[in-house]
Amino acid sequence: MRETFDAQVKARLLVSQLASLMPNRSDYAGLASSWKTDVIAGVTVGVVALPLALAFGITSGLGADAGLVTAIVAGFVAGVFGGSNVQVSGPTGAMTVVLVPIVARHGVDAVFAVGLLAGIVILLAGLAGFGRYLAYIPWPVVEGFTLGIAVIIFLQQVPSALGVQRPAGENSAIVAGRSMVEGVAGRGSLTAVFVLVAVVAIMWLAPRLHPSIPSSLVAVAVVTVASRVLDLELSVIGELPNSLPVPALPSFSPRLISDLFGAVLAVAALGALESLLSAKVADGMAGVGRHDPNRELFGQGLANIVSPLFGGMPATGAIARTAVNVKAGARTRLSAIVHSLVLLGIVLVGSGLVAEIPLAALAGVLMVTAVRMVEVHNVRSIIRATRSDALILLVTAVVTIGLDLILAVEVGMAVAAVLALRQLAKTSALIVDPLPLLDTELATSLRRDHIVSYRLDGALFFGAVQRFLSELTMVGDVEVIILRLPDLRMMDASGAQALGQIIEELENRGVTVLIKGPKPEHLRILYEVGVIDRLADEKHVFQHLDDAVAHARHHLRIASSQKE
Repeated sequence: MRETFDAQVKARLLVSQLASLMPNRSDYAGLASSWKTDVIAGVTVGVVALPLALAFGITSGLGADAGLVTAIVAGFVAGVFGGSNVQVSGPTGAMTVVLVPIVARHGVDAVFAVGLLAGIVILLAGLAGFGRYLAYIPWPVVEGFTLGIAVIIFLQQVPSALGVQRPAGENSAIVAGRSMVEGVAGRGSLTAVFVLVAVVAIMWLAPRLHPSIPSSLVAVAVVTVASRVLDLELSVIGELPNSLPVPALPSFSPRLISDLFGAVLAVAALGALESLLSAKVADGMAGVGRHDPNRELFGQGLANIVSPLFGGMPATGAIARTAVNVKAGARTRLSAIVHSLVLLGIVLVGSGLVAEIPLAALAGVLMVTAVRMVEVHNVRSIIRATRSDALILLVTAVVTIGLDLILAVEVGMAVAAVLALRQLAKTSALIVDPLPLLDTELATSLRRDHIVSYRLDGALFFGAVQRFLSELTMVGDVEVIILRLPDLRMMDASGAQALGQIIEELENRGVTVLIKGPKPEHLRILYEVGVIDRLADEKHVFQHLDDAVAHARHHLRIASSQKE
């Protein structure tokens, strides 16, 4: 009977949790007054997203059509089911960096399997409530990660920008370096370079003429028309489908899943991380309420499950497109939905025009986007803040560029943790306390009686115990030590164990140790680790200083009478 009741309770909790992750009326609160600006914002971000979706699809190795399908399908699903009212999702530069080696090692079809499995992992993470852990990622790690991704995206565009064939390989830095050498050696296309310069110039000038001009689309349109009119020899996107593909399951096999396990985790981790970061940035920009991180993971997971079925690549929340959406006045999810519908309309009626876009033009768009990704003032602020923050940013960026994106976050957080613990250890102190609560005459009497009080401040943990150990065990000409712990903010098992060793060594030397005022949670640790057992008597734990002092003097009187 009890098991049946427990099962019913768990089922109700699961249903309640699922209900909290589903779309609801509050998603469209205020739509009656904001629908016009939402539609305008959706059209605006759709126009901005077009060249980016095409470019990211090509850069990933899946093709322009995959990028476009991803922006449509994943953008729609995440817009409806995600946890932010203004987030816009789709293909991103960070994700292409992860996908390039997957395509090189396992082929294009493997990406669809990876995307679907990664979507399941992200969805389960949302159900498990993992979204709240974003708060533990330090700001220097985020900025270093973004800086590294920007460098990689920029380098990935070098072959197309110079009009040379992209060499086979996975390391984008090597690919870029080799392409630069070929371009300088005269093997590159001067026409492609001119197109690149034109795109960069237009994207720089257009916002200065009017902030609302979609500079990337204007730049691509101008150079595309010019290249056709002048009949320039340039590599172009090529033929695109004029409808969405029929959904189909990717091919799976136990061996393939085993080989792709690491890739699935990498894509899932990046998809979750970038989406939550983008949603957090949007919170500060939009002023339309905070996002639900667990629902955001659920929505992104669902989007990544559906996108591969249509031949799309893994998607995440896109910071650049989300920022455009917010600045255009978006207030509800309608804008993200309209963005997807705009792109769908382009596929249905404008795929022939899109096919004529030069690859060099898209390379220029992504190069400018990569440069704009780096918030120079943020990087400058972190570098100037502390040397520790600067080191965290630098290490994260270098590992991102040279090794692996997910590893970069892990290494960055590890460095941040070590430096934080180092700083915390510095704030911990062992202070010889003159017993300020007592009068001068009594304090002098206590020193004469060889009673000393030490106050432990800060944190007693594995990073600080060695200093405490060496300082306490070096005391001399003392018969009773009162360890005052009420100001101790943190204690772990390592710190408690070290304290136990100190007490045991002092007791063996004939020094009686009294403990005063430990917090309840610290006292529990002291009991669990066996520290209290190392005292001469378990009653040598006091809550009040007067009681500890009185006991110390009584102890000395007894010891003195025994000697006589």
